[in-house]
Amino acid sequence: MFRRTFWFTTGVAAGVWATTKVNRKLKQLTPEHLATQAANKAVEAGHRIKDRAVGFALDVRDNMAQREAELGEALGIEANPDTYPELPAPRRVVAIENRNTPKYSRNSRYADNSSYPYNRNEDH
Repeated sequence: MFRRTFWFTTGVAAGVWATTKVNRKLKQLTPEHLATQAANKAVEAGHRIKDRAVGFALDVRDNMAQREAELGEALGIEANPDTYPELPAPRRVVAIENRNTPKYSRNSRYADNSSYPYNRNEDH
């Protein structure tokens, strides 16, 4: 009798344990949980990439300053920005407006500076 009770209890415990394990796995495989896991991993990867990029940029900046100092010493140039000549002021160039193109009026089919009508067949 004792053996039957022991094995029955062991079977019930194994069944409960297996059921809870399967239910946990099923919850982990739902679309919402998978989306949350993917989002969390993407955020972590983004942080790692950002940290590496910032570290790389700082290394480049440090090495650039070091190399500029080495080149300055080799060429005999002091790194004092006050001794540099001033740059000329930037010029403003109008790139949008073109005053050489003829302007068309609303009431006329002809250009202001032209006496010829526009003919589509001449373009080909």
